[in-house]
Amino acid sequence: MSIKRFMQENFKHFNAAVCVDAAEGWNKLLDGGGKMFVTLAGAMSTAELGISLAEMIRQDKVHAICCTGANLEEDIFNLVAHNHYKRIPNYRTLKAEEELALRDEGFNRVTDTCIPEEEAIRRMERAAMQVWQDADSKGTRMFPYQFFYALLDSKDFSKNYQIDPKNSWVLAAKEKSLPIFVPGWEDSTLGNIFVARVMTGKLKSMQLIKSGLELMAEIVAWYREVSPRHPIGFFQIGGGIAGDFPICVVPLIQQDLLEDCRLWAYFAQISDSTTSFGSYSGAHPNEKISWGKLDVDTPSFIIESDASIVAPLIFNYVLGR
Repeated sequence: MSIKRFMQENFKHFNAAVCVDAAEGWNKLLDGGGKMFVTLAGAMSTAELGISLAEMIRQDKVHAICCTGANLEEDIFNLVAHNHYKRIPNYRTLKAEEELALRDEGFNRVTDTCIPEEEAIRRMERAAMQVWQDADSKGTRMFPYQFFYALLDSKDFSKNYQIDPKNSWVLAAKEKSLPIFVPGWEDSTLGNIFVARVMTGKLKSMQLIKSGLELMAEIVAWYREVSPRHPIGFFQIGGGIAGDFPICVVPLIQQDLLEDCRLWAYFAQISDSTTSFGSYSGAHPNEKISWGKLDVDTPSFIIESDASIVAPLIFNYVLGR
């Protein structure tokens, strides 16, 4: 039995039914010539969402992404250091002393998964420094994802792959030339490293990385280009800046630039945040109507569940698997 048929036959009520509704809505949007904008919060890359998300990108089911700096870099950490990761099944019962032991062994824990400091982070730092210094010498300024794309172009870097590259969503996005908008990139491991290297003089200027304000202008430019020809949906995984930052593009265009544009044509969010009006991450979609983001008839779905379980199911449904 296919995943799609299994969900249709078993997911008939409550959050399960909304998973099917959201997936069907995604397909309907694409069938009508629409595009899908996906946002990634949390640590979805370390949860290996790339296994299903990369295929969504390759099959033109996703057309732009906004994510945290952690999701951008952790997909590549996993790509080059997967064999050195450690899983901790009993992570809920770890004592402080056991956490300290992990740190002393060179591991950084994300729920049940430990990212190796040397094999993942420091390997990435050395590779990133080459890209940053090259751009620094030429006075080239880029967004964070553009540096990652340049990094992935290196044949020397590709020798380090430890998973099937088809399971890297960042690599799939690069191959499709998708924009990856990364607000608050400084709040990431490589963002911290970049700041440190400028402060120690190994890089010349913080201005090498384009700012969040420039990033907002870049999303506006993308939306202005795409939305006249295609309705655009918004599929949000988790909350936080990855979702809050890009959804504002529509009221920015309409209310601040005083230009007409389409509202978001679809909205879905997977979240375990408690539903609460006034909370970005827990707000009901209707609250977005008053802010000029959604319309009264916009197909909208809230799935109150764990994204590491739900997102791969929805992706595989949309893929028709």
